[in-house]
Amino acid sequence: MSTEASSGSDQLLSERVAGGILPRVLTSFDMVAIFVAIVLFVTNAAVIQSAGPPAFGWWILGFLVFLIPGAIVTGQLGRMFPGEGSIYLWTNKAFGSFWGFFAGFCAWWPGVLVMVATGTIVFSFLGYVFPDSIGTLDIRVQGIIITAFIVFSGVISILRFRVTQNIVNVVFVLYGLAILLMGLAGIVWLTGGHAAVTNPLDFSAYAPSAATGLNLTNWTFFGLVILALLGVEVPLNMGVEIKDARSITRYLVFGSLAVMAAYLIATFAIMVVVPATNGASAQVTAVAAVVGIALGDGLGKLVALILAGFFLFITVVYNYSFARLIFVSGLDRRLPAAMSHVNENKVPDTAVWVQTIVAGAFTLLAFDILPTIGFGGGAPIDVQTKIYDVLQAAVTVIWCVSMVILFIDVIIIIRRYSSAFESTKLAHPGVFYLSSLLGGVAAFVGIVATLSGAWTPLIPNDSGSISILGATIAYGAWFYWIAGIAIVSLIAGAVLYLLGRRSGNAADAAPIVTAL
Repeated sequence: MSTEASSGSDQLLSERVAGGILPRVLTSFDMVAIFVAIVLFVTNAAVIQSAGPPAFGWWILGFLVFLIPGAIVTGQLGRMFPGEGSIYLWTNKAFGSFWGFFAGFCAWWPGVLVMVATGTIVFSFLGYVFPDSIGTLDIRVQGIIITAFIVFSGVISILRFRVTQNIVNVVFVLYGLAILLMGLAGIVWLTGGHAAVTNPLDFSAYAPSAATGLNLTNWTFFGLVILALLGVEVPLNMGVEIKDARSITRYLVFGSLAVMAAYLIATFAIMVVVPATNGASAQVTAVAAVVGIALGDGLGKLVALILAGFFLFITVVYNYSFARLIFVSGLDRRLPAAMSHVNENKVPDTAVWVQTIVAGAFTLLAFDILPTIGFGGGAPIDVQTKIYDVLQAAVTVIWCVSMVILFIDVIIIIRRYSSAFESTKLAHPGVFYLSSLLGGVAAFVGIVATLSGAWTPLIPNDSGSISILGATIAYGAWFYWIAGIAIVSLIAGAVLYLLGRRSGNAADAAPIVTAL
């Protein structure tokens, strides 16, 4: 690495010392497993079913303008600055300490709230296997158990990292086998003489004039695809823990290929096997039901159990990977120094427990407290659905904001650190400019689509709309809730930076440097 990249007045303390605190244990296979765990929510294949055959077109478009550009940009930034914290580090290089912390916050906050979502999905699959017991539990009981899942993820996350990652790798392999079974189910269904529920080869459905066509009227499906592909940079939150720098480009190549193949396989299987009425999407458990319908109920339930286990353990992956953002912020005194504490296993345990508590608190709020007091009106399950969907949509908007920043970072950095870029260059600069443009626009569309399209009919978004180039942007209660929470969250990130800076400064870290 060039002197320009490894020293200078803008070098963070975490760049100098994190590598001496955390062990190098991650291999290329580990990084692929982490990437798939973060990005591949195979349940999105069920959600996009209502797009009809053009679902494949939306997926491919998302791969071309968001996932692949994101991988290209992340690969270059990771080669230039392979430190801990990914977007936190890179935005510090591009725009300074405030924006670095702000971008890190925008990436961290969604990850914490996603841990609530993964617990909910675990319950969905367990309810599919045990409909008469787990499937009938009161929503408040579910909230308590999901909180227990999150606490469990914290316990596993502070074990010796190699032990934790070995468990994740086993679950990752089982996840891959489950997805292959989904694809096999689709093939067996068709070769067994059954007609496809939806014909994936109906190319007339792609026409812009068709009801399901690839046009700006149906752009919310593009927004869904963008949301399904978020997280490409997250494995590099653990940049100093990678054994071999070549693992950076390897995980991006093989992880992206695995994600693309898995989404297409699962979408194909659900489309040809699982019925959905009135143009609605199938339930998230359709990824298990497709195996049960085509290959037998026993195999379907086995796949459901594998998926339940996978989503339980990706809660672990989210916990330990996003904790690194808190850890480096503590090292750099953007947050209190206590956040940089590591336990005897050389794992940032304080950071893990802080976000475990935050995620658990939001789970109890959404599933227990607010439904109990009847906030928002309606049955407890309706209240929980409203709160859950609003929170997840808001943090999705925030995550897309961080991605817009990431795509800007690369342009600033390759110009500011030209010698470091030349010594690590993966492609011609024009490739990064194009990737920045495509990915930035796609992330922005993801923001607008999330604000425009309500995820639940329980919250209206029908106060009015505006049309831009044929795309309808609706607004109403949904829009105001999501935008309001996102704005408040972003303000909270700025305030947190100011408070964290007051708790210490770079001079406080001198004992750490001396000790190392």
